[in-house]
Amino acid sequence: MQINRAATASVDVPRGLAGVVVTDTALGDVRGQEGFYHYRQYSAVELAQTRGFEDVWHLMIHGELPDVARRVAFAAEVGPLRRLPDDVRAALPAIAAASAHSGPLSGLRTALSLLGASQGFRPVYDLDEDRRRADVLAASAAVPTLLTALYRLGQGLDPIEPRDDLPYAANYLYMLTGTEPDPWAARAIEQYLISTIDHGFNASTFTARVITSTGADVAACLVGAVGALSGPLHGGAPSRALDTLDAIGTPDRIDAWIRERVLAGDRIMGFGHPVYRTEDPRSRMLRGIAEQFGGPRVAFAVEVERQVEAILAELKPGRELHTNVEFYAGVVMELCGLPREMFTPTFAAARVVGWSANILEQARDSKIIRPAARYVGPVPPEAVPLVA
Repeated sequence: MQINRAATASVDVPRGLAGVVVTDTALGDVRGQEGFYHYRQYSAVELAQTRGFEDVWHLMIHGELPDVARRVAFAAEVGPLRRLPDDVRAALPAIAAASAHSGPLSGLRTALSLLGASQGFRPVYDLDEDRRRADVLAASAAVPTLLTALYRLGQGLDPIEPRDDLPYAANYLYMLTGTEPDPWAARAIEQYLISTIDHGFNASTFTARVITSTGADVAACLVGAVGALSGPLHGGAPSRALDTLDAIGTPDRIDAWIRERVLAGDRIMGFGHPVYRTEDPRSRMLRGIAEQFGGPRVAFAVEVERQVEAILAELKPGRELHTNVEFYAGVVMELCGLPREMFTPTFAAARVVGWSANILEQARDSKIIRPAARYVGPVPPEAVPLVA
């Protein structure tokens, strides 16, 4: 048999696939050297500053920003999808109890699997584009309801049913607290949600696309993405960034606290990014939102940022280390009254839309993602020893 050497050749790539282009996408990009990222042809930050969440959701799924009529139609389409099937709702207390120590994001994995089974999600490989789109909309719309219900059940409270008349972000806060949010808080959270919908081929998005490439159903793809997001080096950092502020405590402790940890080789949560070599544009936007709130907490965060960047520049010359999205995301979410255990779940409530858009795009390509690994263990073949 003649072997196609080109097809079987291995290619060495950097650790973590850093900088490796694995596919084409029309969904957006991160230009790390410029400090810029976009959703389709629009600046993501400009979208967050000028549009509502549903508009950007429509853009990611349908490929265009809606006019007023389409915005109303899209809101009418996704609003009823927020309500959970009876069998899923009935199972949530048990899921919340089982995930009491790990939190709502852990419970979301189980709840999404159940939702997919309840809704009859089938492998995307077997579906046409319309049915795939229907499945991702159903799952995306349900995620905020699932997350807030799991959180409230974990606190001994009854879940709050969604309201069709409230937009995505306001409805999320309403289901979390049981109170219609102040407009300024709802808008701040909406801007945060928009700014984190998508961000290139990050770990969770790539995970969703790998699973999609197998032809699996939408729930399976999203469960894998949620699992990747739960890691502290990915979506698990906003609360840890606030933990850093708490540990420092007062401005006079910043210099000594940071120097000690940098010299020990510890990572400063909320600083540095694998792609950006400039200031993270999401952090810049969220700092502006935080400064509109004002107060001692914001002033302290800004001073910590200033001193940390100066110390990192001194101790790690030549490296551009600035705040990333998690640093001010934690500050903004805290100012809006979100509990820390809901910071990463809130991230998931936004990113599910980006994952969904990537699932749809990947499902159009029938090629399975199957990289290779370099074996570095004992030299084979070695004789299997006999049992003594």
